[in-house]
Amino acid sequence: MMKNVYFLSDAHLGSRAISSTRTHERRLVNFLDSIKHKASAVYLLGDMFDYWYEFKNVVPKGYTRFLGKISELTDLGVEVHFFIGNHDIWCFDYLTTECGVILHKQPLTTEIHGKEFYLAHGDGLGDPDKKFKILRAAFHSPFLQRIFSAIHPRWTVELGLNWARNSRLKRENGKEPDYMGEDKEHLVLYTKEYLKNHPNINFFIYGHRHILLDLMLTASARMIILGDWISYFSYAVFDGEHLYLEEFVEGETQP
Repeated sequence: MMKNVYFLSDAHLGSRAISSTRTHERRLVNFLDSIKHKASAVYLLGDMFDYWYEFKNVVPKGYTRFLGKISELTDLGVEVHFFIGNHDIWCFDYLTTECGVILHKQPLTTEIHGKEFYLAHGDGLGDPDKKFKILRAAFHSPFLQRIFSAIHPRWTVELGLNWARNSRLKRENGKEPDYMGEDKEHLVLYTKEYLKNHPNINFFIYGHRHILLDLMLTASARMIILGDWISYFSYAVFDGEHLYLEEFVEGETQP
């Protein structure tokens, strides 16, 4: 029997803009537990942590239930793919060696059950904001990462969590802007352009924007933005034939 493949993103675990971080983490863990025997693979498409920075011998405090659950999944033989986002850029080897995940630092094109998928967090794809591009380049710089690693974690972790919190609270109601339409949404524009030279891709799946979007681009190409695990608790599931965009409700049986 063919098992399902699941896609989710943007849990922002540990966020100081979320009132009950323990309840927030448990809900995600409960979902992962509900699918552990139905999944052949789980793709975590970025910003699963609100801030994550690995030092050589130190990782951020917390997240033990989530880390334990993804370790359980990989021990069961489920592939867990972890994509870095713009909040958890600084993943190095901890999640791979300790939890058994497959780490991705770039968009991935892959075949799943005979269909072509293009998977990415979505940050930096088609976004013309020059300030964001400069900041993103700085965060990805190996030289600046080495300098940052020399600072004691007691300061860097506080800086990272507070920066993320303040960035979210600056937005109206603490949320990302609503869907801007096909002619203005950066990820849609990027995807349409990318599809011109890669017409064999069937599904484009992204996180990052914290909106739910299910858009047919052509007769054979479809684009999904996954929402988040803050407001929507949403995910996509592919059963080998159909791709569904769903929302997790505690206590319900998952497909």
